[in-house]
Amino acid sequence: MKHQEEFSALVGDIHRQLDEFDQKGLSIVSSSSFQTQSIPLLHILAQYHKPIEVVFLDTGFLFPETHAFRKQLVRELGLHVRIERSDIPHSQQKNSEGIFYYNSDTDYCCHLNKVIPMDRVRKEFDIWISGVRADQSATRASFDPIMTADDGKIRYHPMLYWTSKMIYDYIKEYDLPKHPLHDAGYKSIGCMPCTVSWADEMNRDGRWAGQSKTECGLHTELK
Repeated sequence: MKHQEEFSALVGDIHRQLDEFDQKGLSIVSSSSFQTQSIPLLHILAQYHKPIEVVFLDTGFLFPETHAFRKQLVRELGLHVRIERSDIPHSQQKNSEGIFYYNSDTDYCCHLNKVIPMDRVRKEFDIWISGVRADQSATRASFDPIMTADDGKIRYHPMLYWTSKMIYDYIKEYDLPKHPLHDAGYKSIGCMPCTVSWADEMNRDGRWAGQSKTECGLHTELK
């Protein structure tokens, strides 16, 4: 299989869709968690002829390696990254018993630290690019490549039908780096309190261990 030719065609399709948005005068923003599986989309956006702002949601609970990886990719790919944080200090992110929400109510913790900050940014733009893939969860499998949100904003999922194998093949083809914790068994890397290293596939099983939760809320609440 001629990976480079096939990937060039896929990248060309994504860039043409971005051109179409741009020609309509639509403003574009992307978001990324800066995991290994984020790399192909970041690389593709970095190659586009116009800079696209990439939002990084700093929850305050992320691994130091994730911050280091973000800085590395900014240097190597020339990304334009915007860091967003919750307006609610961690000291106020506790329940009535003084337990942090990441231990007592993970949905609310994600809402405070991810959903609200991203929604604030999303209102500034017409198009929100996300690297979600159909093979990551049942929720994401129900998505379309281009969707109109309840508020009229457009969501663009250019990687929706890419598989985990395609992600790895792309990284190998273009000699791109992986998240420092990836080879230590962290396949889905989020916040430290909610991430474990025992997942054996490139999916979301390494997050929210012991819960039925598979989504942080970005792709379920902001729709």
